[in-house]
Amino acid sequence: MKKFQLRLTAALCAAVLVFASGCSGSGGSSSDGGDAKKVGVGFIFIGTRDDYGYNQAAYEGSLAVEEELGDQVTVYRQENIPETSEATRALEQMIQQGATILFPTSYGHLDPALVAAEENPDCIFFHQGGLKTSENLGTYFGTIWESFYLCGIAAGMSTESNQLGFVGSFPIPQVLLNINAFQLGAQSVNPDVTTTVVFTGSWSDPAAGTNAANSLIDGGADVIAQHQDSTKTIIGVCESRGVKSIGIHADASELAPEGWITGAVWNWGDLFVDMTKTALAGEFKGSKYDGKYRGGLKEGVVDIAPFGANVSQEIQDAVNEAKAAIISGDLFPFEGEVRDQDGSVVIEEGVRPSVDDLETCDYLVEGCIGSVSE
Repeated sequence: MKKFQLRLTAALCAAVLVFASGCSGSGGSSSDGGDAKKVGVGFIFIGTRDDYGYNQAAYEGSLAVEEELGDQVTVYRQENIPETSEATRALEQMIQQGATILFPTSYGHLDPALVAAEENPDCIFFHQGGLKTSENLGTYFGTIWESFYLCGIAAGMSTESNQLGFVGSFPIPQVLLNINAFQLGAQSVNPDVTTTVVFTGSWSDPAAGTNAANSLIDGGADVIAQHQDSTKTIIGVCESRGVKSIGIHADASELAPEGWITGAVWNWGDLFVDMTKTALAGEFKGSKYDGKYRGGLKEGVVDIAPFGANVSQEIQDAVNEAKAAIISGDLFPFEGEVRDQDGSVVIEEGVRPSVDDLETCDYLVEGCIGSVSE
């Protein structure tokens, strides 16, 4: 493959127009000033910066880029960008403004980003969570299922009914891995525990999230976990009904002072800074970001949120012990034998599948109640 280099010449940078501020409105776009001598770095988000979830975590990562590299880059941001051709238009708009390094952050932004990447070969694209790459588009994500395994341990030790609930978005591999890791973690400390799964068919639908959480609670679940972009609604339902909650993406403990246990969270800042530096140096090709990059607890890309005020020291110690074991390599959440809901062996005894293999996951493990066809 021909070596790819960013052509960030002084002439190019001087030629582009950099706007002092972005437009406001339903698109939720924003920009942080312009300087023709700086390189533009653009971020698009499917939701808002204050969702206590996926978009907040990514937004905070973009702030780290601005804070550390602000003398070299101008950062552009647009919120509420759907997973449609609108994402391509948003990326193209940022490129017109001067961005040559772009971060489409939602799972469904991948195909629109691939279109923009093909049309703009002099730009570098870093897609969050994608499973496809191109000449100038790499993907990155974290093995956040490691964190969900730890959350499962906390949930399995916290439940009184032995019934856990999980509000999923779509039955795609990354969501299924989180659900499965959660159940395996819970089962490791509580063999009688089950996890009932409801898929909403959306990354962020407050009504669907409310209905799903209420149905799980009505069915007997006393700990609710989730994989939604915006976590506010479900955590709020749990708190109002006296049920314990597990978060995702960002620390949302302030939303549930009584029922919060912990959450699986991202630390995007250092990674975003490193990727941006790689692109600025013209070293995208041949770097760890030229393809699919996955970091985990050991790399500091994922972690768990602070424990809630009512989480016992026994639970905290068990979770922290397992965390240390994962980081050291002594514990691998998906080491076989693992069986699916039908009892079929999906990971053989003693086998530690690769991340690539895990990301083909299309099943729920034993102990999960629900269907991947929802």
